[in-house]
Amino acid sequence: MGNRVIIDENVCKGCALCTTVCPKKILFIDKGRLNDKGYNPSAVTDMNLCIACAMCATICPDSAIRVERE
Repeated sequence: MGNRVIIDENVCKGCALCTTVCPKKILFIDKGRLNDKGYNPSAVTDMNLCIACAMCATICPDSAIRVERE
């Protein structure tokens, strides 16, 4: 199964803080999608690269990110 980053897209406001702290640089703001509030949510490029450090979840001001460790 592996490590997983779960982003609640309808809570995410696309502030991009998570993208700045990810040591693997696998988070990005998905400009091709809008959530229910009209924001571009964060997304993961390659879940297999996630090391489950949870830096993204820690910095998220809206608690929109949860990390599950393998």
